Amino acid sequence: MEKHKCGWCLGDDLYEDYHDHEWGKPVYEDQVLFEFLILETMQAGLSWITILRKRQNYFDALDQFDVQKIAQYDQAKQEELLQNAGIIRNKLKVKSIVTNAQLFIKIQKEYGSFSKFIWAYVDGKPIKNKVLNYKEAPANTALSDQISKDLKKRGFKFVGSTIMYAFMQATGMVNDHEVNCFRYDQV
Repeated sequence: MEKHKCGWCLGDDLYEDYHDHEWGKPVYEDQVLFEFLILETMQAGLSWITILRKRQNYFDALDQFDVQKIAQYDQAKQEELLQNAGIIRNKLKVKSIVTNAQLFIKIQKEYGSFSKFIWAYVDGKPIKNKVLNYKEAPANTALSDQISKDLKKRGFKFVGSTIMYAFMQATGMVNDHEVNCFRYDQV
């Protein structure tokens, strides 16, 4: 018998695998949180499947999402990234990768980890919504508005409320699996 899955992922093996193993699973490791922050910011204006299909390319191009290395990228490295056909070659987005890495490190130093900082917004535990159909899930909330505002105040780029809500969903800060999805009670 086939398990019920959220409707948004159906029909694409990559989407379904991501849904089944990652989406909505609480993430507390800074390395993974940084990866999702970068990927979600790259998504701005694009579909998530576009970014998922380029995920390995980003992993390879960005030193396996090593925040320390990325924070040191100079103009020459940024130009190299802009020539990489495997990633989104948007100058502002590429520049934001470096800026956001530098600011991510500042938060780590200030709070001990980015995880402590970001998870404090939800008191360290996921918000469990009761979404009946994925089309009913919000694109943003008052909380994603606040996180976006706070990150922008710190200088982060491409962290609008919708992007931050997608980040919250991806990293399990919020569980927006449909209530009849097999993953709803697993995450």
